Amino acid sequence: MEWKHRHVLDLKDWKREDILFLLDQAKNMDNLIDRPIKKVPALRGKLVVNLFFEASTRTRVSFELAEKLLSADVVNWSASGSSVSKGETLRDTAWTLEAMGADAVVVRHGASGSAHYLARKLKRAVVFNGGDGAYSHPTQALLDAYTAWKSFPNLEGRKMAILGDVLHSRVARSDIQVFRTLGCEIVLSGPETLMPFDVKSLGVTYEPDPWKAVKNADIVYLLRIQRERQEEGLFPSLDEYHLRFGADEKLVSKAKEGALVMHPGPINRRVEIDSSIADGTQSRILQQVRSGVAVRMALLYLCLGGVMA
Repeated sequence: MEWKHRHVLDLKDWKREDILFLLDQAKNMDNLIDRPIKKVPALRGKLVVNLFFEASTRTRVSFELAEKLLSADVVNWSASGSSVSKGETLRDTAWTLEAMGADAVVVRHGASGSAHYLARKLKRAVVFNGGDGAYSHPTQALLDAYTAWKSFPNLEGRKMAILGDVLHSRVARSDIQVFRTLGCEIVLSGPETLMPFDVKSLGVTYEPDPWKAVKNADIVYLLRIQRERQEEGLFPSLDEYHLRFGADEKLVSKAKEGALVMHPGPINRRVEIDSSIADGTQSRILQQVRSGVAVRMALLYLCLGGVMA
């Protein structure tokens, strides 16, 4: 299959065959991670800049590991201590980095559409969206799909329940795109104040009762509750949220036997998830972290024209 995607900005125009091809490539990269010598020269000579305007652990570190395992040269850039603090615009920062020879830019930014903006402004560099506002987090969704695909090679007809703050979640929007394309039925649940107004247009259903939402689900996906949302009065308290929507053994028991429990991290124990579930046999949270390295290796390799020795 010929790879058609120059940038990875969102997943709107990705077809089922694109996703499945990427998952196959990620499996090859996953196998590399287990080798005694993990590094391969696929991107030797390529320069990748990680441009993070927001705090991140999993996305930033897994991109950096992916880049280094493929032998790319890596520059980690953060807004603090840079010219941004002096008033430099995103465009000028990106142009400066491209002028220095960057072949690719991984960007995380609080403004929705920032990755698309960079892709329009940069003449040569490839752009990877590491999360922009509440709009999209494509690589997270792809690693989630890869994690689920390893347990369910055929996701057609599987049920996925997504619980939590969908309204402010770029992860949820991207996951909906990917898992629907792969044929999953998706049900959302959480406080009505944390649901988007356009639920029907997303091709999913909203079930306010989490017990009904997770019934017979193959995948129970929990979204991080941002504590600042409680301060905005969008739900009464963290304790009440946990009592109503938190994933404990009773709630998860309503899903199918052997259902996968997933979470993009970082997790809030005793808010959206109990420790017994986060650390239990159904949890795929740590597997998602590993999948992040493999999937991002595959994307870097495909978009930057990598060559295996």
